[in-house]
Order: sequence, then C-alpha cells, then structure tokens
Amino acid sequence: MLRKTLLSLLLAAGSVSAMQAQKLPTATRSLDIQAGGEFVYGHSDYGRNIKGYGFYGDVDFKPHFGVEGEYRQANGTDQIYERTYEIGGRYIFFRKPRWTPYAKVMYGRGVFNFPPFFAGGPSAANLAYNMAVIGGGVDYKIKPYLNIRGDFEYQDWFSNLGLKNGLTPYFGSIGVAYHFR
Repeated sequence: MLRKTLLSLLLAAGSVSAMQAQKLPTATRSLDIQAGGEFVYGHSDYGRNIKGYGFYGDVDFKPHFGVEGEYRQANGTDQIYERTYEIGGRYIFFRKPRWTPYAKVMYGRGVFNFPPFFAGGPSAANLAYNMAVIGGGVDYKIKPYLNIRGDFEYQDWFSNLGLKNGLTPYFGSIGVAYHFR
C-alpha cells in the first residue's frame, strides 16, 4: 500500500509541468498598418539641395514582408522641384520591442520641374519619368500607436535630361506615423 501511494505521488509530481496549459490566442493580427508624414531633404543631380515633405503608408502582411506607398514633394531654389509617387515591397529584418529596421524596393513616377535657364526658354519645363527606388531605414516605437522613422532612398529615373547617368537623386527623411492597433 505504501509502495502504491509513493509511486502515485512520484507520477503526479513528474506530470505537473505537463498538466500546465496556456490558452491559445483566439485572434491574431493578420496585418500591421501605419500611416505618416515626413520631412524630406535630398540632393538633385543639378547640384541643388532640395527639401520638402512627404506622406507614406505601410501594410505588413507577414512577419518580414509588406508593401509601402509614398508621395514626396521636394523644392529647391529657382523653381526646381521633384515630386514622386512610389509603391513597392518592403522587407523587415527583425522586430525588436522598439526597433524595426527595413529595406525597400519601389517603382514609381517622378515629375521634375526646372527653371527657364535650364530649359533654354522663357518658362520653366516640367517633365515626368518612371523610376526605380532602393532604400531602407528604421521605425522606432515611441508608444504602441506612434512610430518615428529615419529613412534613406536612392532613385534612378528612366530619363536622360543631358546627364551621363540620367536623373539619380537621393533623399533622407525623418517622419512620424500613426500605428494602427
């Protein structure tokens, strides 16, 4: 009798960890969405620094993959500006409690406006081209619903414009986004 009781106690003690259970999540997030605005500073191929603003939105549908859309307006002196509309894929390297570094490859359309003395006439010229973009950055979570972002992108416009390599501006930006929970 003592042997059966002792054996029963040992079996019960050994199975305690196996008997503990956790609830399975009843719902999981299928999309991670944020939308924000940014201050943009860049360099035009015409030797001008340009600055402006932009808006962006991200939809991450897998732990490492998502889509980003972006609009930017950067103005310089002498009627120069570059306006871009971009969309493409985004790869998230990892997600730490606050840090989310990413890389992106995008495709879009860019509008380049330049002054009369570049155009060789009395009025400014306005040209539009398709473009490819590579870039990356990091999102930093301030609050569960608020992120700040540092971003860099290099653009390759499919243009000539009298330049050896076409139009290839690059931009850095700092932004703030609302993270939908």
